[in-house]
Amino acid sequence: MKISVIGLGYVGLANALLLSQNEYVKAYDIVEEKVKVLQQKSHF
Repeated sequence: MKISVIGLGYVGLANALLLSQNEYVKAYDIVEEKVKVLQQKSHF
């Protein structure tokens, strides 16, 4: 299953991380820095 998460605020980020443990997740946010950091599997 492919899942998209729009917005990586408190709720979106938590949901994206939880869902990505078992599924393919594509995350979108207006702040590209957040997406880039997650792609690198780094910490904020």
